[in-house]
Amino acid sequence: MKRLISLVFAGLIASTAIAQGADTPMEDPLFLPADMADLSAFQWKKRPVLVFANSENDPAYVAQMEYLRDREEELRLRDVIVLTDTDPAARSALRLRMRPRGFMLVLVDKEGQIELRKPFPWDVREITRSIDKMPLRQREIREAKERDVIR
Repeated sequence: MKRLISLVFAGLIASTAIAQGADTPMEDPLFLPADMADLSAFQWKKRPVLVFANSENDPAYVAQMEYLRDREEELRLRDVIVLTDTDPAARSALRLRMRPRGFMLVLVDKEGQIELRKPFPWDVREITRSIDKMPLRQREIREAKERDVIR
């Protein structure tokens, strides 16, 4: 009888844990392949950073991805989504639109406008500085400060 009660309690605890896990929102992915036709799905929601290379083994691509992975939280705070394309033979719609020659980093604002293009890796500090200078980001910072003052 004690075993049966223990088994029932173990089942209840496990099902409760599973149910709580299902309620917890999953964090948005930061890195995605750049295989979409355009960036309209991110407009007004995310700031796409596109990383193009002719191979995953391109030293510039490897360095850029290391920079981005080392400071993911700073990118998440600024609503960044990193889109990667390392297959020029696939001729993706974004690759055709951006026309990279080898490695290229592209920063797009929430409005969908290209803010900068770089033919070499950029540190996250430089990327976030560029983002923080954007008018929409300035507004986001002001509104966050106002919310903190009200609390």
